[in-house]
Amino acid sequence: MTVLEAKQVSKYFGKFTALNSIDMEVNKGEVYGFIGPNGAGKSTTIRILLGILKASKGSVKIFGKDAWKDAVSIHEQLAYVPGDVNLWPNLTGGEVIDLFMKLRGRVDKGRREELIKRFELDPTKKCRTYSKGNRQKVALVAAFASDADLYILDEPTSGLDPLMERVFQECVLEAKKADKSVLLSSHILSEVEKLCDRVGIIRQGEMIESGTLTELRHLTRTNLLVQTKQSISGLEQVVGVHDVEKRDNAFAFQVDTEKLDEVIRHVSSYGIVKLESAPPNLEDLFMRHYEGDGKGAKGDQS
Repeated sequence: MTVLEAKQVSKYFGKFTALNSIDMEVNKGEVYGFIGPNGAGKSTTIRILLGILKASKGSVKIFGKDAWKDAVSIHEQLAYVPGDVNLWPNLTGGEVIDLFMKLRGRVDKGRREELIKRFELDPTKKCRTYSKGNRQKVALVAAFASDADLYILDEPTSGLDPLMERVFQECVLEAKKADKSVLLSSHILSEVEKLCDRVGIIRQGEMIESGTLTELRHLTRTNLLVQTKQSISGLEQVVGVHDVEKRDNAFAFQVDTEKLDEVIRHVSSYGIVKLESAPPNLEDLFMRHYEGDGKGAKGDQS
């Protein structure tokens, strides 16, 4: 079942094209990763999904409703966490959490208390005293305590320490297990790789790739560490080999997936003593999309 569907969404600011024919689909019980460099168009897309901006062209349906016309009713089932949370300075963290929960009409005090403990948040302090990380915790507790059907998370772990990032990841996986849907915009690629079922990559206002991590890994390279009996000569000139680095008696390098068989045969002729292979990760994929692009970013600022 499709929870969120964007078709051919474009956004113009005067003559400037911030988004050009974006397609996106998030299904029930799925975690969808939305990645791209600063200025790629992520935040503009999210503002359109939230009904804050109106698309110049195309359509956005959430729960089968129009994201612009039916924004109020959609938000009753939706929780949003931005990357930089601004809170009412004179309210306590607990008061803000209660306010957000009441707005959605779903109050689960037990879940609220559990999340406050897990995120190690002091809810009695005024929001003006909170660090950036604690402001993020308030928004995350409010979101995950509200039992929403769709979570839109835009750089949600900004300011969190590694321990709290792990708690966040647990909450996302719990939401998925409960058949909730999550749209996660993040620059922490290891986080996206751990959590997401599918990924969409946006660049200069256009979706350049989307699919499962398995489907997208054909775009990247395998990491190899090879030690041989004889020194390998001319490795840099072998087709499909990249970023060769000498490490003591071994060579570390990347190989295009389609050339892996040929490269292994080549290095085998020197007598392999040690061979370590690491599967391509999302960070490799991401960097390969953007390396050598000197045009500069277009679109919004995140």
